[in-house]
Amino acid sequence: MTAGAPARPLPGGRLRELARAALAPLICAAVLTGLLSAWVAGGGGTIRRVRIEVTLAAVPMPGYAAGHASLPGGPATYLTIRNLSGSPDELIGARSSAAARVQISGLPDRAGHRSAIAGLPVPADGTVSFSAFGRDLVLLRPVSLTAGQTFPLTLTFRHAGQVTVELTVTPPGTP
Repeated sequence: MTAGAPARPLPGGRLRELARAALAPLICAAVLTGLLSAWVAGGGGTIRRVRIEVTLAAVPMPGYAAGHASLPGGPATYLTIRNLSGSPDELIGARSSAAARVQISGLPDRAGHRSAIAGLPVPADGTVSFSAFGRDLVLLRPVSLTAGQTFPLTLTFRHAGQVTVELTVTPPGTP
């Protein structure tokens, strides 16, 4: 080395500086990876994609369909809900512009009385049907209904969110 020439750092020193600078981000990445892995393993990372299909949506004309006399407040809707996913869901509410309120009713008891229920499970890959003779959605204080009329019914599910279908008022003798 000659006097006045700049000193060159040793190659090992430069590697140590690079390793020291990269250590903090590597530790952060490892910790975050571990935390995310634990979250997913604990079920927090489960993403549910529930698909609901509603078919055969109709309302028999009030006063003509069998079974309506036992439904205080209004007619029952006929429809079928299919859960097309592998995750269960629950119907937790319904509303329509054709009624003051829509009530989810359970199966009739031995005396034929039904009571309102807060929610109705829809099994994974399963089907739930509504009719005047089983579970139903009752239109409480409905508007005047005429055969052929259609109106929206919005169903609210715990996981799938809201699904809106068009209900058709059917003439006597048809579903």
